[in-house]
Amino acid sequence: MDAKTIEIKSYPEMWESLGVNVERFEKMRCVMGDMYSKTFLMQDKRPAGMDYFDYTISEIHGARVAELVEAKKSKRPVVGTFCVFVPEEIIVAAGGICIGLCGGSQGPVPDAERILPRNICPMVKSAYGFKVAKVCPYFQAVDFVYGETTCDAKKKTWELLDREVPTYVMEIPQMKRERDKALWLEEVKDFKTTIEDKSGHAISADDLANAISLINGKRRALQRLNRLRSHTPAPISGKDGLLIEQIAFYDDPTRFTQKLNDLCDELEERVKSGFGVAPSSSPRIMVSGTPMALPNWKIHNIVETLGGVIVNEESCIGTRYFKDLIDEEGADMDRMLADLTDRYMKIDCSCFTPNNERIDQVIREYKESNAQGILHYCLQFCHTYNIEAVRLREACEKEGVPFLAVESDYSPEDVGQLQTRIEAFLEQIREA
Repeated sequence: MDAKTIEIKSYPEMWESLGVNVERFEKMRCVMGDMYSKTFLMQDKRPAGMDYFDYTISEIHGARVAELVEAKKSKRPVVGTFCVFVPEEIIVAAGGICIGLCGGSQGPVPDAERILPRNICPMVKSAYGFKVAKVCPYFQAVDFVYGETTCDAKKKTWELLDREVPTYVMEIPQMKRERDKALWLEEVKDFKTTIEDKSGHAISADDLANAISLINGKRRALQRLNRLRSHTPAPISGKDGLLIEQIAFYDDPTRFTQKLNDLCDELEERVKSGFGVAPSSSPRIMVSGTPMALPNWKIHNIVETLGGVIVNEESCIGTRYFKDLIDEEGADMDRMLADLTDRYMKIDCSCFTPNNERIDQVIREYKESNAQGILHYCLQFCHTYNIEAVRLREACEKEGVPFLAVESDYSPEDVGQLQTRIEAFLEQIREA
């Protein structure tokens, strides 16, 4: 593999067997390879451990998809997800595979807009478009999709998506009272029954305990990476940190955890020697807000091209996914399901009201990451995060934290405007 280019490997026969629109997908494959090379491989001082994650991208639509195909032959359920509320451990306990589906590209948005309204979340349109256009091998490989009710655009789109692929919807409570926790526990139990029916495998207490341990291990590795990013100078770029977090949603968890811990070993040596990917004087930025599904690298690329370094992502793709673990001391199924429910109810999505937990969490992460400013990123028409930015701005003003809120979609049309605003924000931090 050339040091400055990467090829997204082509598997036309496998894609055709899955019903992928191969001719159109080939064009998207080439575009993504070029974009990846320019965004990631042109960086200086990348850790050697990033070679695995580069390889993973080169095989993003090949080797991993082939593993899913083999799993399906063994009657292991392959479940597509869009949200960190998915009880991932239950899928793994049933011998299944949990896959984060595509939703971060502008390419299939026009396909979705032939059916869906234009003025809804780009992530919802992108994900739906990938399926109706048949240009995502993962979407074509899953047995069914896990949907949830975190936003209006999603929960109504699931009704239409169910026409294309079986879509199971779980009710996410919008408050965190005891009655809401009880509702969520019942939803988790129902989901367990559904997975058992789909897989033909009754989940035992040992199955669930092993799955909890496995996914906790993945989250611990991500926590370790996040702690290492808090050092000055940063031992790894924000772009590479984001890429790793994105890959966590579709790679094999055992393999991913091992490779990430290997990388963290390397980063620890960098920290000890004071070696960084950017000068210590680089403005340190924490990103908060909506998730950045692969291949959405726009904000990180702009910030780091302008001389900043991103050191934390408070989002569903970032700390919201891995900051909390499940107690591994559960002795029986009921206790483990209760502990699992408790862990997932700690997720501070903006769908909740009131949501004081998230405001406090953002400020806490800002301090822990040694950031110097918060960039609040919101996808267009994501009303909950857009409105919650008002309270977050107020909290930052109270704490004296530099704050910038931006709203965007997946198109490149606003890059110039974003660059101007972000450049001024970085200059403000440099002058402070």
